[in-house]
Amino acid sequence: MTVLSQTALLHELEPVVEKNLDRHLSLAKEWFPHEYVPWSEGRTFDGPLGGEPWTEADSTLPEVARTALIVNLLTEDNLPSYHHEIASLFGRDGAWGTWVHRWTAEEGRHGTAIRDYLTVTRAVDPVALERARMVHMSAGYRNTHDDEVLHSLAYVSFQELATRISHRNTGRATADPICEALLARVAADENLHMVFYRNLLGAAFELAPSQAMRAVADVLADFQMPGVGIEGFARKSVAIALAGIYDLRQHRDEVVVPVLRQWNLFEATGLDADGEAARDQIAAHLATLETQASRFEERRAARAARLTPA
Repeated sequence: MTVLSQTALLHELEPVVEKNLDRHLSLAKEWFPHEYVPWSEGRTFDGPLGGEPWTEADSTLPEVARTALIVNLLTEDNLPSYHHEIASLFGRDGAWGTWVHRWTAEEGRHGTAIRDYLTVTRAVDPVALERARMVHMSAGYRNTHDDEVLHSLAYVSFQELATRISHRNTGRATADPICEALLARVAADENLHMVFYRNLLGAAFELAPSQAMRAVADVLADFQMPGVGIEGFARKSVAIALAGIYDLRQHRDEVVVPVLRQWNLFEATGLDADGEAARDQIAAHLATLETQASRFEERRAARAARLTPA
């Protein structure tokens, strides 16, 4: 079976990119970050303008919601690195290039809107947030498979859906209708991005089924959210998971399984030996995720029982 080069894959998939770009543009809704921020609640901070310093009492949001918002925002902040990654891989010409720039522009709104909301509502310490941004962006981001088209498409197919779920659940956790509406709007963008990438890899399963299967198996085996480099990410992720904002059960049942189902991955034909081996690895990974998710749910329930007053 012929193995397609990265250049050949980009060339063969370009008509699919063009079709899905047209689809995306027909469905994407124009929206404006400033319309989702309660500007009248804002007041000047301390510093050169002599306002009031931030205090913990300024925030009305639950602590775990603030943690999730910070993680979500810092993840969005690394957009220059993400743009570099996809522009370097997909190129800046033709339909691929048009998509790269459109995706970047849409993602840029997310960071703007969330940061403005957090600052105006004094939801988080702005000094700590800015310092965390500098640390995180200074480290940058690099995709594990940044020179492989199908691996990158597989990764973003899962990651964009995971991000959508995280934003939606974070909005609910804030118990603030304004923040929930903002993050629902952001999540809608992320869903369209997921569909775009998912459709491209779906086409790749028809074009090069074994290569696509291997890409999915490799990505799932070592999947990490792009915010993994955030300082204290492991601790923050545990808090987010304990709150049910994004946990292993959601990762398996609401991200991995639905995407695999859309690709009809377990019914794919025309696989070579490595493609078949990759599919077996995916099945084994799903079983492992099920075990891990069940154990986490049991530990979370036991923890909640310990913390509940008698």
